[in-house]
Amino acid sequence: MSAGTVIITGAGRGIGAATASLAAAEGYKVCINYRQRKKDADSLLQQLGTQGHEAIAVAADVGSADDVKRLFDTAEEKLGPLTALVNNAAVVEKQTAFSGLDEARLRRILDVNVIGAFLCTQEAVARMSVERGGRGGSIVNVSSVAARTGSPHEYIDYAMSKGALDTMSAGLARELAPLGIRVNTVRPGFIYTDMHADGGEPGRVNRLAEGIPLARGGGAEEVARAIVWLMSEEANYAVGAVLDVTGGV
Repeated sequence: MSAGTVIITGAGRGIGAATASLAAAEGYKVCINYRQRKKDADSLLQQLGTQGHEAIAVAADVGSADDVKRLFDTAEEKLGPLTALVNNAAVVEKQTAFSGLDEARLRRILDVNVIGAFLCTQEAVARMSVERGGRGGSIVNVSSVAARTGSPHEYIDYAMSKGALDTMSAGLARELAPLGIRVNTVRPGFIYTDMHADGGEPGRVNRLAEGIPLARGGGAEEVARAIVWLMSEEANYAVGAVLDVTGGV
């Protein structure tokens, strides 16, 4: 029996891909969203198909309302009514101190990390809300430990965006619970993904490992387990939770 349909944004690689794999193994029909990484998304889709899982891959820019609507329409047409959304899509730019930031860069970050999550959540609510004839569901927002640390000298703009996501999650959790939609947050720490290479330092996690109480970076699968648990019926009473997966940071 299917656990339902989940859309995972930014699922072509890293935490998103790990979440897609685990969700499929747990019985979800999975919509893999990506923007540019078609090769990665297609590879994941082939892997899930080989394992007998039901999944599709849909290219869409979550910062575009038109793209987001098409993403959700396609997922429901191909996989059935939506029961879960994972707002995972996020971008960083090259590491720099605050003085190196500019307006254009900040807008690029916010378009994906904040506005993208906002637009996707609006679509999810329209489809899952029991007030609108939906069956309820779960939304998990993927934040970052940077929302707590501020990421000085590296990614203050990224940290700002994740702080905004945390605030949005807190409000949505209280507003959407009566509509049958649980909203929770997973906040990863220093995880081995390609995002660090995007920021200009592929070995960043190794450099920072000494400052982590567990003395190591985390794996994308470790974060995925937290996300999929919050999606599941096992977490039915979890609303507004913030689950840090940080190795103790």
